[in-house]
Amino acid sequence: MMSRSYTNLLDLASGNFPMMGQRKRLPRVMTVPGVISELDDDQANSVTSDVPSSIIQDRVIIVANQLPVKAKRRPDNKGWSFSWDEDSLLLQLKDGLPDDMEVLYVGSLRVDVDSNEQDDVSQVLLDRFKCVPAFLPQDILSKFYHGFCKQQLWPLFHYMLPLSANHGGRFDRSLWEAYVSANKIFSQRVIEVLNPEDDYIWIHDYHLMVLPTFLRRRFNRLRMGFFLHSPFPSSEIYRTLPVREEILKALLNADIIGFHTFDYARHFLSCCSRMLGLEYQSKRGYIGLEYYGRTVGIKIMPVGVHMGQIESVLKLADKEWRVGELKQQFEGKTVLLGVDDMDIFKGVNLKLLAMEQMLTQHPKWQGKAVLVQIANPARGRGRDLEEIQAEIQASCKRINENFGQPGYEPIVFIDKPVSLSEKAAFYTIAECVVVTAVRDGMNLIPYEYIVCRQGVSGPESGSESGGPKKSMLVVSEFIGCSPSLSGAIRVNPWNVEATAEAMNEAISMADAEKQLRHEKHYRYVSTHDVAYWSKSFFQDMERSCKDHFKRWCWGIGLSFGFRVVALDHNFRKLSIDAIVSAYSRAKNRAILLDYDGTVMPQTSINKTPSENVILILNTLCSDPRNTVFVVSGRGRDSLGKWFSSCNRLGIAAEHGYFLRWAVDEEWEICGQNNDFGWIQMAEPVMKLYTESTDGSYIEAKESAVVWHHQDADPGFGSSQAKELLDHLESVLANEPVAVKSGQYIVEVKPQGVSKGVVAEKIFTSMAERGRQADFVLCVGDDRSDEDMFEIIGNAVSNGILSSNTSVFACTVGQKPSKAKYYLDDTTEVISMLDALADASDPSPSPESEASSP
Repeated sequence: MMSRSYTNLLDLASGNFPMMGQRKRLPRVMTVPGVISELDDDQANSVTSDVPSSIIQDRVIIVANQLPVKAKRRPDNKGWSFSWDEDSLLLQLKDGLPDDMEVLYVGSLRVDVDSNEQDDVSQVLLDRFKCVPAFLPQDILSKFYHGFCKQQLWPLFHYMLPLSANHGGRFDRSLWEAYVSANKIFSQRVIEVLNPEDDYIWIHDYHLMVLPTFLRRRFNRLRMGFFLHSPFPSSEIYRTLPVREEILKALLNADIIGFHTFDYARHFLSCCSRMLGLEYQSKRGYIGLEYYGRTVGIKIMPVGVHMGQIESVLKLADKEWRVGELKQQFEGKTVLLGVDDMDIFKGVNLKLLAMEQMLTQHPKWQGKAVLVQIANPARGRGRDLEEIQAEIQASCKRINENFGQPGYEPIVFIDKPVSLSEKAAFYTIAECVVVTAVRDGMNLIPYEYIVCRQGVSGPESGSESGGPKKSMLVVSEFIGCSPSLSGAIRVNPWNVEATAEAMNEAISMADAEKQLRHEKHYRYVSTHDVAYWSKSFFQDMERSCKDHFKRWCWGIGLSFGFRVVALDHNFRKLSIDAIVSAYSRAKNRAILLDYDGTVMPQTSINKTPSENVILILNTLCSDPRNTVFVVSGRGRDSLGKWFSSCNRLGIAAEHGYFLRWAVDEEWEICGQNNDFGWIQMAEPVMKLYTESTDGSYIEAKESAVVWHHQDADPGFGSSQAKELLDHLESVLANEPVAVKSGQYIVEVKPQGVSKGVVAEKIFTSMAERGRQADFVLCVGDDRSDEDMFEIIGNAVSNGILSSNTSVFACTVGQKPSKAKYYLDDTTEVISMLDALADASDPSPSPESEASSP
């Protein structure tokens, strides 16, 4: 079904920006003939155009909170002047994209533009910079950015829980609604310039985590990636967020989700497992999450620096002049450098305490070692930030008073904006860079330092071109770049003493060792730059999207439960009229039905079949042209009891180990081996895992033993299941059994037992009796039923079924399956069986049927 879900959720939020409907829409850069009218703001239906694109060339639309442009008022206060922000990652990543690919940007500006100027500004930015600005009303902007992003998401993603109203900030529903409203405005701006057939969408960072849902609802086959530039917290932290599932489901509407490190990706996958029941798979080096028939790729790739930009800065004359000035200022001193944003997670005060500790424990550095700390302007605000700023100022004052000498201050604190050229000068003269962030998504300061210490070769390189290159790093183990810097000294910044010792070790190390470490780091940084990162991500996004137009796609679900179900083109809903027509024409019919999840809802507590189900089955069985079987994993005792009134109903119990053609016939054993001595070997192993896995239990069947862990901790239960599977396979290697894992189970059963074998036996028996089936209906809902669907597909080629046989293999629910048809739920299955029962004719005898032409 098509969903019009979001309008209900956003009644309040949509009222916050009436201006969006009044402003003139931007002219589309590319068009999709025939579907423009479907892009109106009030439309909520998914759009998938069958009309070819008017322009074939691929294009990427990069969406982020802020555009990579600088804006300032003209001196006469009439209009605006714009320029590229050369420091923006969004601008730099173009270097890794194909040369012929057009790049369009969607984002907000850092300045407030009056509503009467917005159309003109939009046109200028589109024409000159290929940028599409998203103008957020002030009330939404404040609640969206300074509210939900900076007060709730940013602290939580950096492991800061809102333990009190004054610490981290409680969850505020109005801030969440503003966040959703802002994401909706961004989606409207994207849709205004989007060509869904040819464009790629690349969304950046935590400000826009629900944007994929807005875009996916409009265009089912849109090619879309998302990259998170902040940490992703462990599930124990993330699960405290009241809108945790909404954000996860929104992200899963992207085709690929990128993270800087495996830790961040692992935390995300753990959240998907624990909260959504999704498990990931790794195939040929790629990690993927199966989500309603779509495979959502997980990309792990740390971003790099822009080598060309840094090297061009190193060639500037003012940088060389500043280097000379700094060398004179710190002559005879050993400079340690810190460059951090002013926020509560950068651990600046921990760095100052470590410097104080080093000077205390190693007096030889008093008067010689200087820590230069550059503090970039704060991007957030709040009492926590004010407190940390006051603490830093107090520490600087105390350390300089205690250890300062005439002409020497151990702490040089620079609390103002510093240009890249000036920073490059500090990098050049620093013996060591220290990063003590307690949590940081990536942090490129160490990379920039390494490139600056390397310098540039050639006639423009200046005085730093000669001599061996060396550098040292002391970095927190809690930042994203730490795993890639194997030559750095990694520290726990909370351990001030250990950090102090690491700083002492770094500046005391022999030059030869510093040189080796620097060379190793420079090889990595210079080859894994921002272009390498963007190229790698884009290639994986292309790979993740390559099958988009090979499948049917449906948009289903309400609000943030919306998702796209992607299925094979041959997979379609079972038509009641079509199957009744084929049923009426057939002379020998085989009907195979699973029980749980097919004619009995999985959620039902009472598993006894209803009177209506019994009546329908009896009506189907009374037609002598029908062979009807219930094929289930349940035991024969319960199935025999429930269907005792269905005299002609066949039952295959325990996945076909026991088979009975009718009530008055004996149970057949279909297994190849009746020796169950292996149970005495399997059960003790399962008991070991049951005792050590809270929530697990053992189910003993007549022919099988099953270990269940659906009530155990998801992560631990899954881990234990894998261990148990390996353990049982080892113990039972020489036994005639199959050890298989399923959804929350590990099962041991005799070899050669499956629902597929049962189906083949039934078809073969019918053919041997001269009643080869010319109509087959097989309905099931889970993994074990896929064996039946596979056998049916092969039965025609094997001669078990005629090539003229009408085959209806049907799964319950829209999901990937070997069946070619689906019905939505058990209610539709029973309705379909009821229609077949109405078309049944119990009057003809088998003999007359056999002799009829």
